[in-house]
Amino acid sequence: RKVASYREFTDNVLPRIVKDGYNTVQLMAIMEHPYYGSFGYQVSNFFAPSSRFGTPDDLRYLVDKAHKRGITVLLDLVHSHACSNTIEGINLFDGSGYQFFKEGSAGDHPAWGSKVFDYGKNGVLHFLLSNLKYWLEEFHFDGFRFDGVTSMLYHDHGLGVAFTGPEKYFSMNTDVDAVTYLQLATELVHEVKPNAVLISEDMSAMPGMCLPVAYGGIGFDYRLSMGLPDFYIKSIKEHRDGEWNIGGLCWELTAKRNGEKRIAYAESHDQALVGDKTIMFRLADANMYTAMGINYKNIYIERAMALHMMIRLVTICAGGEGYLNFMGNEFGHPEWIDFPREGNGWSYDYARRQWSLADNKDLLYRFLGTFDKEMIKLVKCNNLLSGEKPMVRLVHEDDQILIIERDGFVFAFNFHPDKSQAKLFAPVYNQGDYKVAFSTDDKKFGGMGRISHRVVYNTEHKTDEFKTGFEIYLPARTAVVLERV
Repeated sequence: RKVASYREFTDNVLPRIVKDGYNTVQLMAIMEHPYYGSFGYQVSNFFAPSSRFGTPDDLRYLVDKAHKRGITVLLDLVHSHACSNTIEGINLFDGSGYQFFKEGSAGDHPAWGSKVFDYGKNGVLHFLLSNLKYWLEEFHFDGFRFDGVTSMLYHDHGLGVAFTGPEKYFSMNTDVDAVTYLQLATELVHEVKPNAVLISEDMSAMPGMCLPVAYGGIGFDYRLSMGLPDFYIKSIKEHRDGEWNIGGLCWELTAKRNGEKRIAYAESHDQALVGDKTIMFRLADANMYTAMGINYKNIYIERAMALHMMIRLVTICAGGEGYLNFMGNEFGHPEWIDFPREGNGWSYDYARRQWSLADNKDLLYRFLGTFDKEMIKLVKCNNLLSGEKPMVRLVHEDDQILIIERDGFVFAFNFHPDKSQAKLFAPVYNQGDYKVAFSTDDKKFGGMGRISHRVVYNTEHKTDEFKTGFEIYLPARTAVVLERV
């Protein structure tokens, strides 16, 4: 067992990303870090690609090959804190604790055991800003996902804080120096590379995060919709099927600040690394080890696959202007990535994704992979993420129904475990004829094929309810996408 290299990723994994239809790859753990199991979030050398994956030229090879395949490459950037190590890191670099970091206890991150930068020092600003330019110019990255932005914005790092009003954002707790640094950072990146993509990992939803600095904003292009993965996990863990908060789901999907673009995702890397479970693994659990054969009928697997697909479809159709998937989750990988650590005998056995599962025609994983590929194709071919904003047409808590319209497409979801809808009235804005373009129940996705793609649905007007729409058949735990023709 060994750690895969930049070149092995380029030659073996990148073609899968292209084939699946994704247009961007976000690389984690590139900045040099001493502990493999930190997932790259304890950086020791900010100006070095991690040597455990190969040489700097190997990383250049990866980025160059990705660009030739039309893939945008983003770096997962860690400027929110630094490794506290003194031998291989910058802590105590000049013998003091405050060359790069805040003095005293303020320089220690209470949750991460790391060092906190002093963004008020010119030397620190030059260090971090030059670091941005280094990755852009030396390795031709196309932008950054800024890690831990919430931790940067507030003196208490946002730990245990409910951001319920303006006083939470604009107070003595706000680290104005950090805000200034982020504004300088976004301005510099867009000056060096005007088309660069900047994504903020901020769970506080700081106002102006994605507005230009000229308008008083911080200058990011997108903010991660961090509430969505938490909502899904909370719903699965704490609520019975049929009792999900559909209105709450609607809020998490569509609520945003004016002018803000979001990256939506069903599960983050936190749900795929040590200590947590992906949606598919949490839904099916041990059944995934025995019941994923295509000829093996298992009610737990059927439920897990149905919800896995529905959650992804509702996330991409209404969650934002971008969509993120963690590698391997598209086909429902059964385990988390477990890095070598004391608890597993420092083993590399589970520090990987088993692509063979997705390729095996005798296993159900291939249906989930096909679904993800077709879903991405539907969204890309119709430019749905950059089109009109999603409009919620129907929310029914008891029936667990959600209908969303976006750019001439109608997305209808029935999350109920056993209540099928024989004649569900789907309200729409535009009159005309509609046909099914996509269904989670299609046989090519492992479904039963109960939804016809040939039927044409004609809109009618209900004068008593002042609604225009059409009736559809929507089985339990099924989603359909209808296109205006």
